[in-house]
Amino acid sequence: MSDPVGGCVRPRTAVSEAEVEALVHGICFKTGPPRLLGVEVEWLVHDLRAPRLPVSPERLDALYTALRGVPLRSALTVEPGGQLELSSLPAASLTECVRSVSADLDAVRAVLREDGLVLVGLGHDPWQAPRRYLRQPRYDAMEACLDRAGPGGRFMMCASASVQVCVDAGHEEPGPLGHVRRWWLAHHLGAVLLAAFANSPLSGGRPTGWRSTRQLRWAQIGAGRAGGPPLDSDPRGTWTRHVLDAPVMCVRRDGGPWDVPQGLTLREWTRELVPRPPTREDLEYHLTTLFPPVRPRGHLELRMIDAQPGDDGWIVPLAVTAALFDEPEATETAYRAVKPLAERTLGLPAPHNPLYEAAARDALTDPELREAAVTCFGAALAALPRLGATAEVTEAVARYLERYVLRGRCPADDLLDMPGGADRGPHGKETR
Repeated sequence: MSDPVGGCVRPRTAVSEAEVEALVHGICFKTGPPRLLGVEVEWLVHDLRAPRLPVSPERLDALYTALRGVPLRSALTVEPGGQLELSSLPAASLTECVRSVSADLDAVRAVLREDGLVLVGLGHDPWQAPRRYLRQPRYDAMEACLDRAGPGGRFMMCASASVQVCVDAGHEEPGPLGHVRRWWLAHHLGAVLLAAFANSPLSGGRPTGWRSTRQLRWAQIGAGRAGGPPLDSDPRGTWTRHVLDAPVMCVRRDGGPWDVPQGLTLREWTRELVPRPPTREDLEYHLTTLFPPVRPRGHLELRMIDAQPGDDGWIVPLAVTAALFDEPEATETAYRAVKPLAERTLGLPAPHNPLYEAAARDALTDPELREAAVTCFGAALAALPRLGATAEVTEAVARYLERYVLRGRCPADDLLDMPGGADRGPHGKETR
């Protein structure tokens, strides 16, 4: 969700509806042998001694000023509420990805410790109300746009954090590693990953009734902004139509506030050409304002996983996802395991369907999701040595399988089970 550009690009040559179709069709699915892997890890930033209190903008300013001087391999960006995100470079192996991001996180945490701050792996802030830290035209426009659907948008912008795993789109031809199969698998396996890694049951200090409140917030901002397209045998075509028919969040200006049109789709903008003709830069920007659970950006970006507890908790969803997408035997096992779940979508796009709702609300207490998760995690665990995973990574997945998946639990259940419930922090410490 972060904006790596940080400013408006002066409009250039206008693009027509046909040109938009050609551009989206050409850039969103880049096929080839699956060989690269990436991860984006978001974190809430809390005061170690007073996690229920917001960190002041001045402390966040000092933190991010200091971090800009730290050499990192990953890209460091800041989310609207002050959350920190590290985005890895594309890695040629799981081991390379884990080592690179782990080293960057060590360097980042050293800077935070100097001011008594800590990175917290929770999908949704359990105590604090959403509060904007960044004051930029993009986020002013985003807030105004999302407010039309209710308060969920502000929570999504300022109080949520995730682990996003990026995998290659796959081969052009049919088969387990073909892009059509991987696109389908990403959406249905996504519900299993959502359930297995749900880690955000609290808001305002109280249980919400959802094990992934983060996913609830995403669903609340509406299908046009956070929904995916229907699934069929032509992912490029359906995604292209989805992009054209999605509402435009904003029309950027070089100076002053950005326009926030009501109900204007990109398709309508290319036809009506007001308030000004759209450009290729506007198309590229529009693509960054769509937040489906699986987003094609040349590769596939899986966005449904909550941030995980512990310094290294993010490694498990990365490893499991990599194994289930890039090891042929595990991929086929995962496909067979999640195929029965497809009926529960009722043909509706994710995440606005009964399958995703059950995954976010019930997690692995849902028997069918639990059964699929047990099979998928078992397949991933068997595949990791074949992918060259280290013993430490393989053991972390094995521990997660034993602690959570086989027991029909997820990290959200640990938070709900704590003595004192929401009055205790994510590490079991009193917060009053």
